[in-house]
Amino acid sequence: MNIIKAVFAGSSENVTQKPKALHPEFAFIGRSNVGKSSLINCLCSQKKLAHTSSTPGKTRLVNHFLINDDWYLVDLPGYGYAKIDKKSKGKLDIIVKDYIDSSEEMVLLFVLLDSRHDIQKIDLDFLIKLGEEGIPFSIIFTKCDKSGTNALNTQIDKNKAELMKYWEELPPVFLSSAETGRGRDEILKYIEETLYTLKSL
Repeated sequence: MNIIKAVFAGSSENVTQKPKALHPEFAFIGRSNVGKSSLINCLCSQKKLAHTSSTPGKTRLVNHFLINDDWYLVDLPGYGYAKIDKKSKGKLDIIVKDYIDSSEEMVLLFVLLDSRHDIQKIDLDFLIKLGEEGIPFSIIFTKCDKSGTNALNTQIDKNKAELMKYWEELPPVFLSSAETGRGRDEILKYIEETLYTLKSL
């Protein structure tokens, strides 16, 4: 897929405030500071489409970006914030739950995990809940440029083995790096194929 146009289409706190023009939505979520905004910018070949920050919790609303006038890339608030108060965390959790549960246009949820670390309990709990509720999702391991090849492969295999304790078969898994562009073509191809399947129904 070649992204020739990517524009900010609006922010919302609930699905009633989403952009009025309805298109298939591919949403991105992950633990705080997993590199979500950087990956979104990489996918769209724009440095400042999604706001990045070294401070976790930059995304506080559901942000829609219209891609090629055909589909939305949706940037969701993360989870697992350590530096915000309980009231603010609760509000973000409500915003995320409202979108995932109520957005009829959401085709797929990409869950981002840091490739350098073991899967944390908060990630596992989130993924298990998606599985229990029948939410279609894929996994993207981020920051794959931060480890050597052997260390990366070992960690990815370890994380996949952990996930296989809960699933007989894993959903599509992608390895990515916003710095090098690794995984960009594979992720966009998967989105393109999913869109093609949708339009063929």
